[in-house]
Amino acid sequence: MNERWEARTQAPLLGLAVAFGVAYAIPIVAPDAAPWVHRACLTVEWVVWGAFAVDYVVRLVLAPERWVFVRRHPLDLLAVLLPLIQPLRLLRLVSTLLLVGRRARMAPQITLTTYVAGSVVGLMMFGSLAVLHVERGAPDGNIKTLGDAVWWSFTTMTTVGYGDHAPTTGLGRVLAVGLMLSGIALLGVVTANIAAWFISRFERDDAEERRQTALLEALTQEVKDLRAEVARLSANATAASPAAPTSSVPAQPTTEGAT
Repeated sequence: MNERWEARTQAPLLGLAVAFGVAYAIPIVAPDAAPWVHRACLTVEWVVWGAFAVDYVVRLVLAPERWVFVRRHPLDLLAVLLPLIQPLRLLRLVSTLLLVGRRARMAPQITLTTYVAGSVVGLMMFGSLAVLHVERGAPDGNIKTLGDAVWWSFTTMTTVGYGDHAPTTGLGRVLAVGLMLSGIALLGVVTANIAAWFISRFERDDAEERRQTALLEALTQEVKDLRAEVARLSANATAASPAAPTSSVPAQPTTEGAT
């Protein structure tokens, strides 16, 4: 039952995650937007959070062992218990990615790599929005534009850390730690899956080469066996054939001494 529920809700929750992302981004990217725009975005965020909460409760009810389900999905529970606390409300988006990822883990490696790569891009963009929201109003902050935030997120996730942009608030540094750990984990998954895809491809090629080699050896052995059989049959035929008769010319009487 739980698996069927997750399969049916995967696409709707992914759509809600996109709606949540747009609603989260608009007030940060356009802080001077009309008040009704901010109210609409806030409403969308609440609706999405409510959908996530309902989804978690339903999956908890359908789980055969509820305590095991709670222990195995701590981030989902945390995302439900922390509604709209900035920037922790991003956990709801992460929980949706995890929901999709439970099916993606069983997918082929190329599909999984595509999913993880999309997660890297999404995490970088939303990390940029979160740090911009936190750092833009800081007196000593140097992350003032979306471009600065994206550049900082990229260098942070890849652990390059040029240092030209850095968070100065405590909350911004907490975001930086989370982004670094998430970036290392996700990029490591991408690298590992690409390497696994190449290894599996090489293994398939090697198996095909071994199969062709074995087939060639079998054909060679069969030819040898056929030659041996032909030689044996030829020897048997020669031994079984009768000896050829030898022709003799009768001796002619001699005429010497005849008178």
